Amino acid sequence: MRTGRCGPRSLWRAAPRRLRTSSPSRWRNRPARTGTSVRGRTRSVAVPVLGIIGPGRAGVGLALALAAKGFDVRLHGRSKKPVPKPLALTVGPETEPPAWIAQAGVVILAVRDDAITPLAAILARSGAVRAEQVVLHLSGSQGQEAHAPLVGSRAALGSFHPLQTISEPERAAERLKGAWVAVEGMPRAVQTAEGLAQDLGMRPFRLPANAKAIYHAGAVFASNYFVVVEAVAQRLLRHAGLSDADAWHALRPLVEGTLENLEQQQPIAALTGPVTRGDETTVRRHLDALTADDAMLYRVLGRAALELAQKRGMDAATAARVAAALATDLPPVLRPGVKT
Repeated sequence: MRTGRCGPRSLWRAAPRRLRTSSPSRWRNRPARTGTSVRGRTRSVAVPVLGIIGPGRAGVGLALALAAKGFDVRLHGRSKKPVPKPLALTVGPETEPPAWIAQAGVVILAVRDDAITPLAAILARSGAVRAEQVVLHLSGSQGQEAHAPLVGSRAALGSFHPLQTISEPERAAERLKGAWVAVEGMPRAVQTAEGLAQDLGMRPFRLPANAKAIYHAGAVFASNYFVVVEAVAQRLLRHAGLSDADAWHALRPLVEGTLENLEQQQPIAALTGPVTRGDETTVRRHLDALTADDAMLYRVLGRAALELAQKRGMDAATAARVAAALATDLPPVLRPGVKT
């Protein structure tokens, strides 16, 4: 029987729980799930065990999404806290590995970025990680180097970073489906991460470790700083006389319209506003009305908008006037069709 796409079968150990499911596995490195059809027959096999250390929003959300796909998920943390069903949380000192770690073919470190290497060091000192296991972390800015203490274990080390927000763990499965995920690391870790992505309905793409920081910076601009900019806009409308609630209700249709534009076209085509129109008078009026901090942010973003406007064909004279209004230099732009 053919199974999925990832490395040796020995990666996965048999788990005590059994489950029936109707779809075949995508993995080579784990047993086929119960219910896989072979010439019309159904055979009962063990469900793969996957362990997650770190019961935060990302860890719990990923655990729920994987459990929904038939994995036997083990979740571990330092202190007791409620977790959604069907998950169960094991608790232990941060200086000791989870009791279940020997059963897990894949161990995911779902902790904050600066805790990954210390946790890897704890696992290394305990000798709990074996060569046939895969260890992944969820950091967007770090690569396999964060697992450095575990190199001696000869386990496959890598990273799995969903390009999606998980603010509500219970909705993780639907939010992750269709999302892109950056995978990186040793070959077997990358193959395993790609298999996980496929099981979750995600789109994996490979990144070298030295590209992760700039990749993650882009993700922060797209998600985190987008929220910050909306908070600034809300505050400015409050200064204009609206309540916080009314300001956000007023802005939401504008934000939704912008997102709809971005669904249909790339940012360079979707950009609107005074900078792209070359309206330097409006730009000056805005800057006169803003506080020093807000004006600084407006100028930085305005310069970025001017770069897009130039790439879209704004003439040099208009770009120079807008740059003067922003009190900034002209951004260097390679215009379409210009060869170097």
